[in-house]
Amino acid sequence: MIPDIADLARAVSVWALPVLLAITLHEAAHGWAAWKLGDDTARRLGRVSFNPLRHVDPFGTVVLPAMILLLSGGRFMLGYAKPVPVAVERLRNPRWHMVLVAAAGPAANLLIAFVAALLLHTLPYLPSFALEWAGRNLENAILFNLVIAVFNMMPLPPLDGGRIVTGLLPYRLAVPFARLERWGLLIVLGLVFLLPFLGNRIGMDLDLFSSVILGTAYALAVLVLTVAGFGG
Repeated sequence: MIPDIADLARAVSVWALPVLLAITLHEAAHGWAAWKLGDDTARRLGRVSFNPLRHVDPFGTVVLPAMILLLSGGRFMLGYAKPVPVAVERLRNPRWHMVLVAAAGPAANLLIAFVAALLLHTLPYLPSFALEWAGRNLENAILFNLVIAVFNMMPLPPLDGGRIVTGLLPYRLAVPFARLERWGLLIVLGLVFLLPFLGNRIGMDLDLFSSVILGTAYALAVLVLTVAGFGG
């Protein structure tokens, strides 16, 4: 069901900032890690920046989140930014340092989720008119950052998890695994969208996104909130 204009505006107001910060800082973290490990390509291109405009992808940052927000009835968003360029050969230890560069993005999302959880402690000090809006933003920041972290850690190139696996595998296995990158995005789209569709056709629950990605993100959210001081 598509929400009306008022409901959509409210949904955008509590999702836009969490989504923008999550994908911006994710990509900036990749660039920062590469810079510190020997490759300043992203820094020279202005991609080690908190400025969202330097990371925006017209489809992934604007069109796709809007489509998902509409299709989910204003309940969820998903998106991505322009990938940060990394010249692997310029890293001081290309294989190992590429693992660290890849891990930096999801690590940044985990950190943002934890900071958002800590900021929940400030809600009682806010005026009543801002309380619900701020609370929804922080809750969405926690969930979205954890979803992005978990999704990107799927062990398929070109996702971060795939690049980490490539760096950790023995060379004779890493080379053929890395060749999956040309098909990786299609495989990911198939797992997330096509597999659930086929599952519905045959009467089976094959929704990888809901059962694995969201399930893991919700479990991590419980852990993050507990560490942040909201444990039972």
